[in-house]
Amino acid sequence: MSDWIIFLLIAGGVVFIVSSWWGVRRLQARHVRSAVQDDPHGLAPDQQRVAVILNPIKNRADEAKALIQRACLSAGWEPPRFYETTAEDPGFSQARQALKEGSDVVLVGGGDGTVRAVAEVLAGTNLAMGLIPLGTGNLLARNVGVDLNDLHTNIQTALHGQQRFIDTARMRIENSQAGTSSEHGFLVIAGIGMDAEVVGDTNAQLKKAVGWLAYTEAGVRHLPGRRKRVSIALDGGPEQVRKIRCVLFANCGLIPGGIDFIPQAMIDDGMLDVVVMSPRSFAGWLIMYFKIVFKHAGTLPFMTVYRSGTVVIKCAEPMPTQLDGDPYGEATKVTVNVDPLSLLIRVKPTVVGPTLVAGAESAGLQEL
Repeated sequence: MSDWIIFLLIAGGVVFIVSSWWGVRRLQARHVRSAVQDDPHGLAPDQQRVAVILNPIKNRADEAKALIQRACLSAGWEPPRFYETTAEDPGFSQARQALKEGSDVVLVGGGDGTVRAVAEVLAGTNLAMGLIPLGTGNLLARNVGVDLNDLHTNIQTALHGQQRFIDTARMRIENSQAGTSSEHGFLVIAGIGMDAEVVGDTNAQLKKAVGWLAYTEAGVRHLPGRRKRVSIALDGGPEQVRKIRCVLFANCGLIPGGIDFIPQAMIDDGMLDVVVMSPRSFAGWLIMYFKIVFKHAGTLPFMTVYRSGTVVIKCAEPMPTQLDGDPYGEATKVTVNVDPLSLLIRVKPTVVGPTLVAGAESAGLQEL
C-alpha cells in the first residue's frame, strides 16, 4: 500500500475521533427520541416483584446489584430475584424464568447483547423492561434518554419510571452455501456488509481500553474494499439490483459518539430506515461521514435512505451480518421486519413546568 493511502487512512481515523468527540459534546444532549416524549402507557405499580438479569462480568455489576437491593428494600417490596447471564446464555432463559415467576418488571444490567436477548423474550408480553446500562455501546439506552453515567438514577427510573411501548425488529439470516438459517431480534441497528466486518474485526482488548472508539481502528482498516452486487426488495415490492458496501436497518439512529446517524429514525414509528451505502473510495466515505455528523440535508449518490416495514436482501456470495453491534455470521439472504410497539420499557418521567408528572414524586424521582 502506498504511503499516501496510509496517510489518508490515518488522517481519516484522526478526523473520526475528533469529530466523534465533538459529537459527544454537542449532539448527544440535544437528541430526544419520540418514545421519551409521548404520553406514557402508565406509571409503574406501587408494589412490584422485581427480576434482575445481570451480566456478572461487567464493570459496576456488583455495585448495581447492591443498589437495586437497597432500592427495593426502601420501597418496602420483597427482595429482587437475580439471574446471572453466562457466555452460553446471554439472557434468554433468564428472561423466560422471570416471566414464569410473574415478575412485574425485569431490570437488565449489562451490554447490548444482554439487552437484546432479554428484549427478544419480553417483546409482545407487556412485561416492562428497565435498563441498567453497563456495556460499551449501550445503544438502546442512548436512544431513550438514559444517562449512561448515573447508575443510581438509572435504577430509580427502571423501578419507578413511566412506561412506553417501542418497536422491535427481527432479522432472518439464511446462508444457502452453508445450509444454515436462524432468526434473531434487535432493537437499534442491524446490518449486512462492511459494518458487520468492522464489528467482527474490532480488537477486544482495545475495546476494553477505549470503549466504542475501538471501532475506529477496525473501520479505518476496512475502508478499502470492493462493492458487492445485491438485490433489495422493500415491502414485497420488485427487487432492485445495487452494488453496495453495506446496508443498515435502523429501528432508531443515535449511536456512540453522540452521532445522530439517521435523524428521522424513530423507535416507535412502526418503520425501519434502510440505509444503502456504496462509496467507491476513501473520499466517498469521508464525505458521507461529514454529512452524517453535521446533519447536512443534501443527498449523496452513494448513500440512499428508504423507509420500509420489511426488507429482503439477497447476495450471490455470503456477506457478514451484525445485530446491535454483535456479529451474527454470514448470509446470502436476510429478511428484516419491524414489530411495532411490541416492547414495554421504563423511561424517565416527563417534566411539566417546574414539576414532574403526577406520581413521579411519590415514586422517589424528584432528583430526575
